[in-house]
Amino acid sequence: MGAGYTAPNPMVGAVLVYKDRIIGEGFHQQYGGPHAEVNCINSVAEVDLPLIAKSVLYVSLEPCAHFGKTPPCTDLIIEKKIPTVVIACRDSYEQVNGRGIEKLQTAGINVIAGILEKEALELNKRFFTFHKYHRPYIILKWAQSSDSMIANADHSRVFISNEYTNRLVHKWRSEEAAIVVGTNTALQDDPALTARLWPGNDPIRLVIDRELKLPSTLQLLDGKAKTIVFNALKNGEQGMLSYCKLDQGVNMLPQLLGVLYQRQLMSVIVEGGAKLLQSFIDEGLWDEARVICNGQLIIGDGIDTPVLTQANLLREETLLTDKIIYYFKSAN
Repeated sequence: MGAGYTAPNPMVGAVLVYKDRIIGEGFHQQYGGPHAEVNCINSVAEVDLPLIAKSVLYVSLEPCAHFGKTPPCTDLIIEKKIPTVVIACRDSYEQVNGRGIEKLQTAGINVIAGILEKEALELNKRFFTFHKYHRPYIILKWAQSSDSMIANADHSRVFISNEYTNRLVHKWRSEEAAIVVGTNTALQDDPALTARLWPGNDPIRLVIDRELKLPSTLQLLDGKAKTIVFNALKNGEQGMLSYCKLDQGVNMLPQLLGVLYQRQLMSVIVEGGAKLLQSFIDEGLWDEARVICNGQLIIGDGIDTPVLTQANLLREETLLTDKIIYYFKSAN
């Protein structure tokens, strides 16, 4: 429920249980706001307040033990004398990573860890990838025809996915920190790259324009959403638009991801054309791919889809004419 709102914090949920009855529940709703444990404890009805000290707290991530935007959740748990805390997984963030568990145990609280750990790691895959690899979680996304074409050969506009899938794509956008396209996609498709078909936040728009040749009339440069133009010429700020200069002499992708890491942008969707998508694949810089296949559309003379390597099938789903295939990158 916190997807798209908590970054760069993780998504966390908490439930307080007394003898198999839920007396409190909460989740981290907004970056800078109260954490899940606080919202959970604050939700307990007045009549149930005496039961807090006899209950079990279930939380999807190790409670924090440091002062950040809010006070440590461990202090509140200790103050409320909650006797048992069940934690799905440890927090890999260096200021927490085991310290929350240790603080609770030192206070005499029974801590059980590793329950539904796989599911908890999946929930916060962006957060864990960001802190482990010092880069954002990378999602590749493209739509293709039944004959495996991503666009017309002459780059004329072709609508591949249906209206329901389009809404799903905008939901995906609202859940991620940033979205990136290359020069050609920006020029030929003039995308807005917002989440206008779904309630939620717009991702920060990124465009690679080495020579700054894109016209200011494009929707990406309209100043209606935060946008970063990665280029080889200049740095600068212009309202919602910022320019970030990258070294032309070396691979720009690791540099781009380094900038996103510095700006604490924990995830990015690559919605560029075949060339940009393939460059991420060839560098091994991806974590998940979402491929939309229109089973009824035949393009014929067109541009081939990217060639996905090191890919493992995760799952498939169908929305009318579209099949959506999810892949994750193998460790090897």
